[in-house]
Amino acid sequence: MTARSHILWSAREIAEATGGRCNGDWQAGGVSIDSRALVPGDLFIALQGPNFDGHDYIGKALEAGAAGALSARDAAALDLADDTPLVVVADTLDGLTDLGRAARARASAGTVFVGITGSVGKTSTKEALAVCLAAQAETAWSRGSFNNHWGLPLSLARMSRSARYGVFELGMNHPGEIDSLSRILRPNIALITNIEAAHIGNFSGIEGIADAKAEIFTHLEPGGTAVLNHDSPLFARLQERAEKAGAGRIVTFGKAEGSDVQLLDAVPEARGSRIAFQLEGRRLQASVGQPGMHWVANALAIATVLHSLGLELPQALAPLGDLQAVTGRGVFKDIAFASGKLTLIDDTYNANPASMRASFAVLGGCRVSGGGRRIAVLGDMLELGSQSDHLHAALAPDLVAAGVDQVFTCGPGMAKLAQALPEQMRAAHAKDSKDLADVLLPRLGDGDTVLVKGSKGSRMDRVVSAVESLALHPHNDALPRAANGN
Repeated sequence: MTARSHILWSAREIAEATGGRCNGDWQAGGVSIDSRALVPGDLFIALQGPNFDGHDYIGKALEAGAAGALSARDAAALDLADDTPLVVVADTLDGLTDLGRAARARASAGTVFVGITGSVGKTSTKEALAVCLAAQAETAWSRGSFNNHWGLPLSLARMSRSARYGVFELGMNHPGEIDSLSRILRPNIALITNIEAAHIGNFSGIEGIADAKAEIFTHLEPGGTAVLNHDSPLFARLQERAEKAGAGRIVTFGKAEGSDVQLLDAVPEARGSRIAFQLEGRRLQASVGQPGMHWVANALAIATVLHSLGLELPQALAPLGDLQAVTGRGVFKDIAFASGKLTLIDDTYNANPASMRASFAVLGGCRVSGGGRRIAVLGDMLELGSQSDHLHAALAPDLVAAGVDQVFTCGPGMAKLAQALPEQMRAAHAKDSKDLADVLLPRLGDGDTVLVKGSKGSRMDRVVSAVESLALHPHNDALPRAANGN
């Protein structure tokens, strides 16, 4: 693996940021918390968790080419040489947080930090916005869903000194978490994509979720901009929170009259949409390279942020036309067999009622050829508390409306959905994703389009891997369809 060619942190800067002790003035070109994914020249941070201790891997990290390590133990306690390149701190997670704060503080005065949160769409919107901004100037953004108490500071600590834009995701499943993250990020622009019943088991209701998401406004930089979805039933509540937090400007997007970026039309295309929107009295158009109305909403949010930055639309939106889905978030895969092919939609990263419905709509919009069917393979939505049974069962009308032919389910929550479905749509139910994969595979056929979705803890990625494995056996033409169409 190629070593880092630039200097991101010196040992003295790390020690100054964290209040730690360093032995020498070595330099690091990157930051890693995983010795297996480390690039030579990285600083290795030895985090401690309930099931692991990064200190056990400092030696391996140094052997792999780490420039040095952030450690809560000195060289003697680690049984390493006295001259081992270390910065020793009281607590490595606190040290990582301090390093993230220092990265934010050392950014140039012209650097713009965008914070994104919401119940749905935040990761996809973050990735797509970053792609658009990267076409304008050097841009840093959080990798994947690095959006929690260690993911955000790690993403900041990796930020280049010369970046013009920084786009970072803020996640939560309990009140107060966004406030802590916003305090670290201090965004210039804060976007809330939408409010839905995600993690509702940890809140008193949907209003509590909105209030928790609105914590992103509490540490907006003076004169900062709040970006809100005008179509949200909780728009007025969020607007009030932004105003009370002192937002210098509130800009909006949506279909609603009065939205600063107002959707006029959305035309579905093969695997995307063509949208028309109004901005300052002008009718503008753009292409979105991912299907579904949820992506149209994401594009409007991105357009609003780009406009807030003074960038010219629709030119700044052009990269959206070639957008690729994030792994596990609606990725289309064509699986070829000796006897034909099927289309797999991998949407297994996470799930809540709103994202489920958005995925069903995408499946419903897919054309199937020949005798192909639209098949939904669904695992439980988690952290829904006492509303879980109701929220699972309530998905049935959306599956019917989408024209889904067969529904395979697993888990206790999805058992409630299966019971609510018309009998002809119930394909099979299993206790977990592993058993469901075994039931599903022999019942797939040529021309099928198969959506796989569920909360991360439901492990629906195992179903995706099982379907993908069929393509590894080109001589396996045993994809029978039973006489009853099941």
